[in-house]
Amino acid sequence: MIEVLRHPAYARLFAAQVIALIGTGLLTVGLGLLAYDLAGEQAGAVLGTVFAIKMIAYVGLAPLANALAGRWPRKSVLIGADCVRALVALMLPFIDAVWQIYGLIFLLQAASATFTPAFQAIIPDILPDERDYTKALSLSRLAYDLENLLSPALAGLLLLFISYHWLFGGTVVGFVGSALLVLAASIPASGSQAKARPFLDRLTRGIRIYVATPRLRGLLALNLTAAASGAFVLVNTVVIVRGGYGLGEGAVAAALAAFGGGSMLAALILPQLLEKLADRKVMVTAGFLLAALTLAHAVYQLNPGLPAWGAFLAVWGLSGLFYAAILTPSGRLLRNSAQADDRPALFAAQFTLSHLCWLMTYPIAGWAGSALGLPVAMAILGAIALAGVLVAVAVWPANDRKVIEHAHADLPADHPHLRDHPGPRHRHVFVIDDEHRAWPTHG
Repeated sequence: MIEVLRHPAYARLFAAQVIALIGTGLLTVGLGLLAYDLAGEQAGAVLGTVFAIKMIAYVGLAPLANALAGRWPRKSVLIGADCVRALVALMLPFIDAVWQIYGLIFLLQAASATFTPAFQAIIPDILPDERDYTKALSLSRLAYDLENLLSPALAGLLLLFISYHWLFGGTVVGFVGSALLVLAASIPASGSQAKARPFLDRLTRGIRIYVATPRLRGLLALNLTAAASGAFVLVNTVVIVRGGYGLGEGAVAAALAAFGGGSMLAALILPQLLEKLADRKVMVTAGFLLAALTLAHAVYQLNPGLPAWGAFLAVWGLSGLFYAAILTPSGRLLRNSAQADDRPALFAAQFTLSHLCWLMTYPIAGWAGSALGLPVAMAILGAIALAGVLVAVAVWPANDRKVIEHAHADLPADHPHLRDHPGPRHRHVFVIDDEHRAWPTHG
């Protein structure tokens, strides 16, 4: 997998991603401690609001940010977003009211909603070979999982010697370092066609392409499956471990590490697996297994109760494995479903719609768990996960192919598709035309 780092531009961008993730991890720990200082026992409510603000910013601003940034060089957009995030992190130690946290976090997440889809859309342009791109996706998944494991440990080590306010300094260093690495990377320019489109077209283009493509409608349904099961893990692990098993903070970390470890295992095995099996088969199978595991665990908790501690860790590990097997190949689907000019808009649409799934499932995990009990909440989310994968099977054709042969006999001579792809018949790797329709296979 690591041989993909031989590409100089990708190596710099991957390093930028890693150092920014470390900074974000330090920010998460520091923000929790700051919230407790300002709100005391209400810190949980403060952090819950912060998390909701994050999701709202992601859902509402990613398409807008992509449309506004479409006229600017991609490198400038990434560096500018990193600079905004660094400036916000620099201000956090000096605030003295909860509302200031909300305002600054909204700014930071708005910058992230600009940075992340643009960053993701650049990688397939740098790594045109599909094998290299698949390895890059797995490496990216691995980086996220390692950040979840290592950043809290690093923060704990630093807090032995410094005040938590200095953790925000580490966040600033992470974002500044990311900006410098992006500056040093060679990033291909985006096409001029996307820049010439009207603003409203650029604003809605990604969503329109997304919903017009059968495989991406299937991806959206599988995003819901992953979010339903993942939300329960991320929201209620601490409640199960501390309240159900009566264990301490170390056990909470061990449970989350089991989930992250399963996700890391998926990232390691997927490049080889996806060379032998189609994306749809891998993702749908993982979706069924994740939904079934969540439902089975919920039923077991209802009667006879919590499983043994070792079995619980195994369930969390398998959940992480299936979760990552759903999400990791998604970049391949996006890459194969649009021309290069449309990729930023399509990645922004994926960013928005996937976080919309999380915005739906996080409150269910928290509120249903509190009002109805954790087993019932898990059963509800398991049912949502199963519904998601069933919808994916229905809307994503089983014979879906990346390369589609089609004829142009049924198109008028002035159709925009003919301008880009002249000739009566050809094999075409993109399934979306300028009218945002998924192309059928012609005889």
